[in-house]
Amino acid sequence: MDAHSITPILNVSDMAQSFEWFAQLGWKKCWDWQATPDAPVTFGAVGSGPCEIFMCLDGQGGRGREGADNQGVWLSIWVDNVDEIHARCVAAGIEIPRPPTDEPWGVREMHVRHPDGHVFRISRACAKA
Repeated sequence: MDAHSITPILNVSDMAQSFEWFAQLGWKKCWDWQATPDAPVTFGAVGSGPCEIFMCLDGQGGRGREGADNQGVWLSIWVDNVDEIHARCVAAGIEIPRPPTDEPWGVREMHVRHPDGHVFRISRACAKA
């Protein structure tokens, strides 16, 4: 196998809320899908640069707020400036379970939590000493 890209699919409980949440992070709505014009939107995608995340309403995987361990999907997102993203998230009222921290494995990282419990590790490589 020679994979060219990977697109995660998140199980979400509210498509509109999820599109709005990602917009607060600076992601754009790429597209959405509904079975008929009067049906609810049940699938869609958000994008940032060359990266896309699909979202499926009430399907294709679990959500973190449902299970006893309170953990949904975890994704790492690599950026140029973690602290800039942190300030944006604070201003938007996004849940931040872990603020920007220089980790011993050589990254500066923070965590944000989607309303359905999915966690995004927003990271950048630390400058080498």
